[in-house]
Amino acid sequence: MLPIRIVTAVILDAAGRVLVVRKHGSDSFIQPGGKREAGEEALHTLARELREELGVALREGSARALGTFEENAVNEPGRRVQGAAYLVEVDGTPRVQAEIAELAWIPLQAPHGVKLAPLSERHILPAAWAGR
Repeated sequence: MLPIRIVTAVILDAAGRVLVVRKHGSDSFIQPGGKREAGEEALHTLARELREELGVALREGSARALGTFEENAVNEPGRRVQGAAYLVEVDGTPRVQAEIAELAWIPLQAPHGVKLAPLSERHILPAAWAGR
């Protein structure tokens, strides 16, 4: 079975903390973002998901690729997820919308203070730390 292809955002605040979100029905926090639709460009997916989930706009020209990483999917048992991660800036104040139950600003390095999905904890946040 092919991995689930997603695009994720690393959004930092002025204090250097990173934004993570928790979906309804999940106990793990993940990076904001979502699944790519057929034929959809990665940054288009990211802009759409950030608008839908958090009510913010992806700042044009701000996206910097951190890499593409694969790990066990936290919200779909038995599946793998492949996430293209981007360090981005946004316009607006993130707020809980759509399928998002909670958001948190956490330290970029452990201890994070929340339960993180393996993709975020093992791959995306270390890449963001190295590329900051």
